[in-house]
Amino acid sequence: MTSSRIRQSFLDYFAGEGHEIVRSSSLVPADDPTLLFTNAGMNQFKDLFLGREQRAYRRATTSQKCMRVSGKHNDLDNVGPSRRHHTFFEMLGNFSFGDYFKDDAIPFAWTLLTEVWQLPPDRLHPTVFKGEAGIPRDDEAHAIWSRLVPSDRIVEMGLEDNFWAMGDTGPCGRCSEVHYERGDHVPCEEPACRGIDCSCERYVEIWNNVFMEFDRDAGGNLAPLPAASIDTGMGLERIVAIIQDKTSNYDTDLFTPLLRAIGAETGRAYGPLAPGGAPGPDDVSMRVVADHLRAMTFLIGDGVMPSNEWRGYVLRKIMRRAMRHGKKLGMTRPFLHRLVDVVAREMGDAYPELRTGRETIAGVVRAEEDRFDAVLTDGLPRLEAALTRADGGGLAGEDVFRLYDTYGLPLDFIEDLAAERGVTVDRGGFERCLEAQRTQSRAGTRFSADAGSSEFTFATGNPAGSAVPADGADSSPVGSTPGPSVAHASDRFEGYTATRVDDAEILGLFDDARTEVSEIGPGTAGYVVLDRTPFYLEAGGQVSDTGRLTAAGDAVVAEVDGLERVAPGGPRAHRVQVARGGLKVGERVNAAVDAERRDAIRRNHTATHLLHAALREHLGAHVKQAGSLVAPDRLRFDFAHDGPVDPETLDAIERTVNAGVYANHAVETEVRSTQEAIEAGAMALFGEKYGDSVRVVSVPGVSMELCGGTHCRATGDIGLFAVTQETGVAAGVRRIEAVTGEGAVAHLQGQRRSAAAVLDALGVSGDRAVDTVRRLQAEARRLARELDQLKMKAALGGPAESQGDDSVSIGDARFIARRVGGLEKGALRGLADKLRDRLGRGVVLLVNDNDGKVGLIVSVSKDLTDRVHAGKVVKAIAPIVGGGGGGRPDFAEAGGREPARIDALLTESRRVVGRMLGEESAS
Repeated sequence: MTSSRIRQSFLDYFAGEGHEIVRSSSLVPADDPTLLFTNAGMNQFKDLFLGREQRAYRRATTSQKCMRVSGKHNDLDNVGPSRRHHTFFEMLGNFSFGDYFKDDAIPFAWTLLTEVWQLPPDRLHPTVFKGEAGIPRDDEAHAIWSRLVPSDRIVEMGLEDNFWAMGDTGPCGRCSEVHYERGDHVPCEEPACRGIDCSCERYVEIWNNVFMEFDRDAGGNLAPLPAASIDTGMGLERIVAIIQDKTSNYDTDLFTPLLRAIGAETGRAYGPLAPGGAPGPDDVSMRVVADHLRAMTFLIGDGVMPSNEWRGYVLRKIMRRAMRHGKKLGMTRPFLHRLVDVVAREMGDAYPELRTGRETIAGVVRAEEDRFDAVLTDGLPRLEAALTRADGGGLAGEDVFRLYDTYGLPLDFIEDLAAERGVTVDRGGFERCLEAQRTQSRAGTRFSADAGSSEFTFATGNPAGSAVPADGADSSPVGSTPGPSVAHASDRFEGYTATRVDDAEILGLFDDARTEVSEIGPGTAGYVVLDRTPFYLEAGGQVSDTGRLTAAGDAVVAEVDGLERVAPGGPRAHRVQVARGGLKVGERVNAAVDAERRDAIRRNHTATHLLHAALREHLGAHVKQAGSLVAPDRLRFDFAHDGPVDPETLDAIERTVNAGVYANHAVETEVRSTQEAIEAGAMALFGEKYGDSVRVVSVPGVSMELCGGTHCRATGDIGLFAVTQETGVAAGVRRIEAVTGEGAVAHLQGQRRSAAAVLDALGVSGDRAVDTVRRLQAEARRLARELDQLKMKAALGGPAESQGDDSVSIGDARFIARRVGGLEKGALRGLADKLRDRLGRGVVLLVNDNDGKVGLIVSVSKDLTDRVHAGKVVKAIAPIVGGGGGGRPDFAEAGGREPARIDALLTESRRVVGRMLGEESAS
């Protein structure tokens, strides 16, 4: 059975048991900044399990794209040597949200494994929770399994293996795993194999059924969940290996087409692993390339771009690890981008986004390959210099990290080259530097307190004006789970049709520290939760509304300057500054959005949709949104594209958008099922989370996108669209910034004033301006060349004209140490070469004082480099002027910041060169 058939048969089986087939969510988790990548099938259902979200179905099944490259789920270092570890993998799963439980979940698993896939029942070994740490044994699961397999084949295990928790608190439960026994032909190094608890490869876990039945509080106490749920996970790669009778996942049809293509590119043949066999170096590298190609293809397809920050940093690390192993396979030129087609062809049926984004993905991979080649060109000399300085000793962790982080050299690359030179690497010091950077990066991804990172703290009991829970229970204590009155109130947004809502009830108030209070007085800041509101909360790139809350005429006035979410899935809180009067829970206010600002935001948001469509029209269907900002004064649109947009194409895009504005198309909105909208062609945007139903915003014949933002009624409301800038923000990601309406008029008027000022300064008309500027630039370049030539001539003459030749003899060589001034780096290098050639056999040292910055160059004739190493000379004397540097044996340079110490450097240089040439008096 092929892997495609196995995947589909899993989904079809559970669909036949009343489960909704839900498409895989993105590898980029939506609304979960704590998670680097989606790493389990349940991630997209987290709010369903927590009761924060309701959907039309209570049973679901998925084949979920997953990545495990960080924390306890970091498989990166095992990829290649291991038979079954991967960075990217697919997780098959079936889920119940308060519907069925163990009585159905276990038989479902058994029937699929033994009847649909026809695995031998006597090779399946289930596990159950044995009871530990006060949590009772799972007698129920044991009894169910006992009806399916002999009781002596059921293994009881503890917390580490058979208990799962979403976090330190919250939903958790006991598990039941299913292990497959491959057979005695798989070797085991133990005197007697310990079964599923053994470290050998004879037994493989293939399925985990999690019974989410408890809610754990901060004290570790377990209480039954109101509705027990089921969360299961099965790695597609593992079950395919079992069904296809392979001992390595890499020998299945999920990988063999890609491994054949890698072999064709590299001229190496991949050898399937025999049971117990160890892969050779080429096989390890080919597996690394295959795994990492899948990972990079899917990540880029989901909008992640290589960069030096967070998710992009991990992607770049994966890509460069693949490139490094490509070089181990003898590849000296970029080749990974050509293999993207293989991944898209093999996986495109299950994940169509790979086919539609194939060109973009390949372009991003090629750009990163070219960048890595440049990294090696730039970084290798620095690594060589560091190894030379180490001189058979050790490379400090800080130096290794600098080469890794600043210059992009992979750690294994550094370690391999160091080992060849007999240099040790301080891996511990490197890891400490890396962890320090990760800590800083994680801190940088969190919102500051001012931006709303602090949690809202809820008071005990129910505030005035709020409802008591139906069961009469009190709300949670201060600092624990939010109380039902505010945190669990519905979020009624009425801003699509109005910018003002009258007579809105205040459900809750919080002070500036986000602690629940009963009132907010005049002159103070705080947060207000209303039963309904016209204020938009920042999402999808669109900024939050601002405006005003009023009551009793104008006796109460509170300015709204932003919004935040009280709790995940809860209502929005209006951040206010009370100008007059006071606000109390239970009172009613009028909520009015700043309509003029909202209109400006609408114009920019609708223009963003027109821009997206125009980009796809002129650049290709590979263009996908990679981020945006919709503010009142401007719009910013990031999109996937592998190169700059040329001026002519940018002009055409701008004209297309404005043509859409002039056409005055109606902007239509409707709510549809997510699947139906996507099948109809609606664009689903990177990083956004969608439920069962979505809002679709359409400009008929032009654009259709899933969007929860506010928009114009017709495109003509935009007025005018003007591009202000097109730039690159990351590998394969471009950015267009633009303005609309009054902002566009102001921009064009500003451009006109600037052009008029330039023409006035030049004293020419507009049609002659470009020629005049070019003429002036050519004249400036000519004068600069003449000045450099004069400086060079003066420097070549040096003090010789008045004092004789300033070179001195040291043994059988000549040495010049000269101070010059005002030369640029290129001229300084040229002067050093000329003086060295004039000497014939000798050493030239030039020190340049240019606007308080010291430049130092040492040039050595080729016949002396076995005795005088230019890099070592620089290393010895550059600290005198507060600098440092290095270089080759024949040429080296450095910088410094203490020109007052130049004379001391010149004096010391004579001694350093003399020692190298063996002059006794030099010491």
